[in-house]
Amino acid sequence: MPGQEFATLRDQVAALQAKTISATELLELSIERIEKFDDKINAVVVRDFDRARAAAAQADAALARGESAPLLGVPVAVKESFNVAGLPTTWGFPDAEGWQPEADAVLVSRVKAAGGVVIGKTNVPVGLQDWQSYNDIYGTTNNPWDLTRSPGGSSGGSAAALAAGYVSFALGSDIGGSLRVPAHFCGVYAHKPSRTLLPGRGHVPPRVLVVPAPIDLPVVGPMARSAADLTLTTVLLAGPDEVEATAYRLTLPPPRSVDLAGFRVLVVEEHPLLPTSAVIRQGIDALARDLERAGATVARHSDLLPNLTLTARTYLTLLMSQFGADIPPEGFQALQAAADRIPAEDDSLNALIRRSFVLTHSDWVRADRTRLSLADRFRHLFTEFDVIVCPITPTPAFPHNHTDSVIDNRTLDIDGTEYPYNLHLVWASIATALGLPATAAPIGRSPEGLPFGVQIIGPYLEDRTPLRFAELLEQHFGGFTPPPAFA
Repeated sequence: MPGQEFATLRDQVAALQAKTISATELLELSIERIEKFDDKINAVVVRDFDRARAAAAQADAALARGESAPLLGVPVAVKESFNVAGLPTTWGFPDAEGWQPEADAVLVSRVKAAGGVVIGKTNVPVGLQDWQSYNDIYGTTNNPWDLTRSPGGSSGGSAAALAAGYVSFALGSDIGGSLRVPAHFCGVYAHKPSRTLLPGRGHVPPRVLVVPAPIDLPVVGPMARSAADLTLTTVLLAGPDEVEATAYRLTLPPPRSVDLAGFRVLVVEEHPLLPTSAVIRQGIDALARDLERAGATVARHSDLLPNLTLTARTYLTLLMSQFGADIPPEGFQALQAAADRIPAEDDSLNALIRRSFVLTHSDWVRADRTRLSLADRFRHLFTEFDVIVCPITPTPAFPHNHTDSVIDNRTLDIDGTEYPYNLHLVWASIATALGLPATAAPIGRSPEGLPFGVQIIGPYLEDRTPLRFAELLEQHFGGFTPPPAFA
């Protein structure tokens, strides 16, 4: 059925309920597009078409009986890092090729319970630790806007699948911008939820014990081509892990405003640790002026904004110590020896990162205390503002860069000057370190025609506020448009 390939999730659900298209027809449209285009994009690297066809047939039978469910009959793509029973979970690690979990991740179970039809799994970087999506098992995923460029990572396959019109909804995850960066690079939407809002059980590396456990930095979340679809899916998937708690149900507070004129917006264009490219600055400046014309209260500066350098350094300390926990003993010893050789007076970010891989528990506790202090300052900020609008990364999608497997050795070009590649993390640090919700929304195109977006950061557990703001941006100023080569 023509016209459904770039329909919103809500429109697809409505069409299925109205029986203007069947679940089987919608699925076959998705499969047709994957088989037609994915040799170029390589987004859906694990295909589950046979079981998807059976699920679509079951959905058609349910629809014929007059049943309804939030996702009944809608094709859904799942990031490779989520466990799906009967499909491999590798996280791109070569020694995990072919390994299959016994049970679905919680979010996958909730998608299926809501009637979603899982079509397969989308590509990731090795260990989910890159803003590109490539590995030796599945190869490289390309950006549908420019096949020579990265679709982002680590949820790059999901973002590319959305932009190419394969599905209207996909699952992703985020610890260093892994939902937000791919959405920004591919011109789609994503929501990094408040920490603990969506359960992460079953989103674990291969062979790792699956148990309900509190999470610190990483989150799981939805990706879509429409902001309103993010709201729908976030609310649908939110709530405590059934294994941990069934005695309560989480109710999210309503958005702080339902229209732009009611929003108090702090616009932050520059980070003290990394410049922002001219195209991103210009796009955010234009958005800020549009918001003012629409009646929003917009500020470009606030003394209440916590120290962004301290925020980034605290985040990097916590993040790298988490990565260091999984390093084999011999590698850890080598990193410890390297850290011991760093001069005591070296306070650079590179030194901080290298020391943090082998952080002691007492040092982690001190960093966590700093985080708690920063969280309190952000709470004060959100008494004066409803959302923070800021970049996701300093540039639109960059060309593939696989020349050095050591990320620390790579650089990032910002308006002709090279900067350390890892500094991509500084904009992700604000929401991730403090567990705040952040919605990624497209706002413009570069002179080369590449999409770019912003992240809308809101108060903790007030996810409906940045989600609503993203909906209003889409309504007033436009949102997703298909990449020309795949429209």
